[in-house]
Amino acid sequence: MTPQKLSCALALLFTTAAAQSADIDNLQGLAQSQFKDFSKDLTAALSYKAIAPATPLGVTGFDVGVALSGTRMQNSSLWQTATGHDLNILPVPKIYLSKGLPYGIDIGGFYTKVPGSNIKLYGAEIKYAILEGSAITPAVAVRGTYTKLAGVNQLDFDTQGLELLVSKGFAGLTPYGGVGMVHGSASAHNLPAGFTLNSESSNQAKLFAGLNWNILLGNLALEYDRTGKNDTLSAKLGLRW
Repeated sequence: MTPQKLSCALALLFTTAAAQSADIDNLQGLAQSQFKDFSKDLTAALSYKAIAPATPLGVTGFDVGVALSGTRMQNSSLWQTATGHDLNILPVPKIYLSKGLPYGIDIGGFYTKVPGSNIKLYGAEIKYAILEGSAITPAVAVRGTYTKLAGVNQLDFDTQGLELLVSKGFAGLTPYGGVGMVHGSASAHNLPAGFTLNSESSNQAKLFAGLNWNILLGNLALEYDRTGKNDTLSAKLGLRW
């Protein structure tokens, strides 16, 4: 699939799914067990997805791009309760920026506002290449991540993640994959009088695999992620050097 066709497909997915999104403003409609399941879906959808290989950028390196992730909800009926709208896939567009530092360290972050919803989200990462990779050896890295929800009056939510990833480049194509753990914390507040929900947290295993395609300065990355029981497909277009 060419980058142009991929962009059109992502735009269609985004437009279709965003039409189903809505403000999270009815958490009082959830029972405690439902709030726990709802927070697990949010953890899978809103946790950090770097969509990038283990190879470090280097001191002069940058990775700038736009991305779109679509996460399938395991508890889509709860979205209906919490927002008044059905949702099977939550689309999360993002603007990314990463910068290479000395000693195999990269730092980066993203920002997003999900159209049709009051979800705003920002995140940060730090990655350290244990092995920077060569013509015959793979790159191996560890990555720590953080995301924080904003814009939702009834909900405080954040995630922290730790990942181990490996990648190996071949003539501009770099397949990569990894494993990790994601911790999500959700706390409901500003509920109507008489309604209370206890805070919930969860630890979910994470598996991911992707392919990064670099042509000159242009860059396209595709990634599959499974966090807990939720599947996510992501694509990122941008510049990487």
